[in-house]
Amino acid sequence: MRFSQPPVVRVLPEPSTPLPAHEWPRTIPAVEQVHHDGLDLGPGVTFLVGENGSGKSTLVEAVAVAYGLSPEGGSPHGQHTSRATESPLHKAIRLQRGIGSGHWGFFLRAETMHGWYTYVEQIGSNPRNPDPRFHEMSHGESFLTVLERRFDSPGFYCLDEPEAALSFASTLRLMRVLADLVADGGQVLCATHSPVLPALPGATIFEVGPWGLRRTQWAYLELVAHWRAYLDSPQRYLRHLLD
Repeated sequence: MRFSQPPVVRVLPEPSTPLPAHEWPRTIPAVEQVHHDGLDLGPGVTFLVGENGSGKSTLVEAVAVAYGLSPEGGSPHGQHTSRATESPLHKAIRLQRGIGSGHWGFFLRAETMHGWYTYVEQIGSNPRNPDPRFHEMSHGESFLTVLERRFDSPGFYCLDEPEAALSFASTLRLMRVLADLVADGGQVLCATHSPVLPALPGATIFEVGPWGLRRTQWAYLELVAHWRAYLDSPQRYLRHLLD
């Protein structure tokens, strides 16, 4: 069933629980911008693209937790945790939910998915459609299997650097999953430093960096420019790195 509005229309500051100024994570420009101004999310796929440490994963994690998802990944029904490392940002934001939207969602983050695999094994899966033994699969294949089994209905889906486990060909398969999900009424927020994923047609792209967040197009991403230059002439980069 398609919703009349996406599950999350806007990320808003929560005035009743502001974070201390000049302390992490507000010292990250992108976090400070959202903490102060909020962030509009499109109805399809929204990519936050930036370098390590730019704040993109911190933002996706906070939105996922504010939505009711476990900071270590999974659906609203699985609140497992191994070691709490999430930032307090989720307490300082609130989500403007879409009218008539549901509550289903899933948070997939590369660095904690093996913990989620263990959790799924411990609680068991639907006997009519049992999950495979994710731990016995390769890292990339287990990721794709989760995507194809859990990203299958309208809802709100958060991904944190999913390309970390995927080859080029598998990344293209992920793009197909996302395109099909959006066509069925799903909404996606994805943090990435892949030059491939943000090329998904129709996606909203925010470049994340020292400036905060700025909306842009795939062709104008600094990341894309660097990859193009490197693939065109690796030695231009390597001679400075290795000399």
